[in-house]
Amino acid sequence: MIQDFLYGPWPWYITGPAIGFIYFALYFVGKRFGVSGTIKAGCSMLGAGKKVEYFNFDWKKESWNMLFAVGMIVGGYLGGVVFANEAPMNLAESTISTLESLGLNSYLTGLTPTEIFRWESLFSIRGFVFIVIGGFFIGFGSRYAAGCTSGHAITGLANLELPSLVAVVGFFIGGLIVNYFLIDFLITL
Repeated sequence: MIQDFLYGPWPWYITGPAIGFIYFALYFVGKRFGVSGTIKAGCSMLGAGKKVEYFNFDWKKESWNMLFAVGMIVGGYLGGVVFANEAPMNLAESTISTLESLGLNSYLTGLTPTEIFRWESLFSIRGFVFIVIGGFFIGFGSRYAAGCTSGHAITGLANLELPSLVAVVGFFIGGLIVNYFLIDFLITL
């Protein structure tokens, strides 16, 4: 029973309340939950504030968040390596046929299509678009929107922040546009 719990996906009724509990616990002690700020704190901790004013702040007040980020790395290692589940993902037949029609057959062996996301792909048009240009848009967008998709959707909406609502609606609209109009073209580059 415990082995199934550790090696399988956790159900929403456990993870959802756990996220909610963590958020409200941080709220009651006066902390803001967010991962994007750890990059700023890390750069400040390494001395970037001496050259760039943006990084010149008291990073020690955010050191708890750095510990949280380290915990995510350790948790990711435990979940992805120590408690790795080698069973293929349980995907709908329509999803499998769509992936195969696009030439993406690596869904059986991992979470990302290795036909696109591997070092050799950097030298192809498709790989460059997904890895470099897509990575730039994610990094720039997270900084410009003052947070990532998860940060706005979980923390910002829980704080009832209007900018987070606008950001989340924008994320969904952008995702729908890419899914319905661009992804097939981009994958076949």
